[in-house]
Formats: sequence, C-alpha cells, structure tokens
Amino acid sequence: MANQVGHLHVTYNNIHNLIKECTPKIGDEFNPDLMVAIGGGGFFPARVMRTFLRGVTKNKTLQIQAIGLSLYEPVEGGNEDQIGQEVIRTQWLGPNAGKLLLGKRVLIVDEVDDTRKTLHYALSELKKDVEAELSTRPESEREALRAATKFGIFVVHNKKKPKLAELPRDIPYVITIFIARSNGKTGNDRYYAGEDVDDVWLDYPWESTNIEEHDRLAMLDRSRKSGQ
Repeated sequence: MANQVGHLHVTYNNIHNLIKECTPKIGDEFNPDLMVAIGGGGFFPARVMRTFLRGVTKNKTLQIQAIGLSLYEPVEGGNEDQIGQEVIRTQWLGPNAGKLLLGKRVLIVDEVDDTRKTLHYALSELKKDVEAELSTRPESEREALRAATKFGIFVVHNKKKPKLAELPRDIPYVITIFIARSNGKTGNDRYYAGEDVDDVWLDYPWESTNIEEHDRLAMLDRSRKSGQ
C-alpha cells in the first residue's frame, strides 16, 4: 500500500506525547472540573488527557462525559446531502445537561479542528443547556453562576486553514477561541491545540484496521516532512 500524497498518518505515541506536553499548561490556566469528549475522535484524547490532568491538578474526581456529533460520517436517519455540511447530534448529556455544566470549568476535547463546524455546534448547544438551567434559578443567583461557568477546548490538531464557522464570542463563555500563535490574537481565551498542521487529511490510528501498516506510513510521513 503506497503512501498517499496529502495524507498525514499520526501514531498513538505521537498523540499521547502531544497531550502530555499540553496538559501542564491546561491544568495551570484552566484546571477543568469536567471534560466533555466529542465522539468518536475525542474519546481517546480525552481519556489520555484525564490521566495527565489528574496528576497535574491532583483532582482525582475529574470525570469525562461524552457527546456524539457527526459531520463527515453517515448516521442512521440522515442523508448523503448532510455529510460534510450539517452537524448531526447522535448523543448528548441527557435532560440534566445544564445542571451538570452550570458553575463548572468544562474542557471540550476533540481530535481535530478542521472546518470548526463541530466545535461551533458543541459550544453553542452546551451554552443553550446552561442558559436553560439558569432560567430555573433565582434571578439573584444567575449572574454569579453564569460567570462561574467557563468553557475551554483542546484539540490534538488544528488545521491551518480558513474556518467555516466561528465560536461563540459572548462573555463569559468564549470571547474568541483562536490560537494566539496562528493569528496574533491574545486574551483570556482557553483554546489549546497539541499541534498546528497544514490542511492535509489526517489518518488517525483508531481508524486503521492494520496498525503496523499505519505506523509504517507514519514513519514515511515523518521522514518526508523532515527532508523538506
């Protein structure tokens, strides 16, 4: 099987080490109370990061919740026209989502920030859940609870490309979640990426049925990149 031009194969070890490098900064700056993994690509990174975060923050009760969102994969009841165009919700946090999130620092985890449509959907919908829960609380408590509810994002890879959707900018949820080193913006934003990559097709190890061949192609990718 020949390596494909425009593809980048990444290994479990590579992903593990990128997460390890980012975790101290995330623990120091954001110190999440809860992690929300976007399935299915966010499951493995979230599980690895929890191990490191528990060590850095000493928060042994840090838990992972899961949501299912599909942009590029077919889902039951969907149609081909939706693939790549519309984010489809396949799993959520349940009827008490807002109660679960309210007053917490929530770190959303996914494998890649590509078009940004999925992250935009996740943040927007989680924010709606928080607002729905706030509406049930006494008005005198809402401002403090809203201010205490914060969202952060971690992605293993950010593609250096124009995004098709932006993230909510309203304080206190997310002001502007961009990578400072990519566009010069600074602030109190909480967006973390393990690595910025070109706009290539990322082949993740959990998508492979032949992990030895996948790792071989990953070595070729690294050799080609280092020789450029």
